[in-house]
Amino acid sequence: MMRIFLFLATNIAIMVVVSIVFSVFGLGNTLDARGIDLNLNALLVMSAVIGMSGSIVSLAMSKWSAKRAMGVQVIERPQNQTEQWLVAVVERQARLAGIGMPEVGIFYASEANAFATGMNKNSALVAVSTGLLNAMSEDEVEAVIGHEITHVANGDMVTMALMQGVVNTFVFFFATLIGHFVDRVVFKTERGNGPAYYITQLIAQIALGFLASMLVMWFSRYREFRADAGGAHLAGKQKMIAALRALQRTHEAPELPGQLAAFGINGGGVSRLFMSHPPLEERIAALQNSR
Repeated sequence: MMRIFLFLATNIAIMVVVSIVFSVFGLGNTLDARGIDLNLNALLVMSAVIGMSGSIVSLAMSKWSAKRAMGVQVIERPQNQTEQWLVAVVERQARLAGIGMPEVGIFYASEANAFATGMNKNSALVAVSTGLLNAMSEDEVEAVIGHEITHVANGDMVTMALMQGVVNTFVFFFATLIGHFVDRVVFKTERGNGPAYYITQLIAQIALGFLASMLVMWFSRYREFRADAGGAHLAGKQKMIAALRALQRTHEAPELPGQLAAFGINGGGVSRLFMSHPPLEERIAALQNSR
């Protein structure tokens, strides 16, 4: 969940900055600013540039931003037995998954947490929290690492970046159409873009982006099932189930906050549409029913 939050936050920030740059330098003048009709082809191209650039840049920055946001200490040379074991597990699983050796890191957090990120499956980062190492057995941590290695091997970050870029493109496209319509038809602006355009376009971007995030979150939930299956293949089915049960117990402890970034949290109703991870019960059941 943490890697998804960092990716989306960076993505949104870059998209907003690019959008502002387009406005400040008048790059949006490719549109027909004097009439009610828009040059839809030009608008679509501009939307794609704005939408895809945010995703591509945020993907390229994902490893750098994750290290700094989470305070990850990359293990250059293992200093103790735990670090040696961690590096060995990642190396073995990376070899089995057919990817290059990722960077391995540890970050301080009381919660059980782990993530993998990076633009290239052969140049990724796998990091675990001190809380995870303290709360789980070696077998369970091994399964967690297998889950994260599978994310890398499946190219999930790249796929999510492309999906988010397409979503961004159409959010900006339709938000611009809505802003233009309100400005010209409702407020009768005759030349250029009036304040109504900018206000409406911004509000529409937020609203449409909120709705479009359901699609991105659906893919995120889908890829978690695949990563669980991959973790079971790399570490063992029972180890993967045990790791999910351990996370379930940790999550249910009252002293911990209501968020666990390693594998997600439970939820239902409308909120389920915006969950990045399926409920733990469903994931355990899926593994139990798998062959």
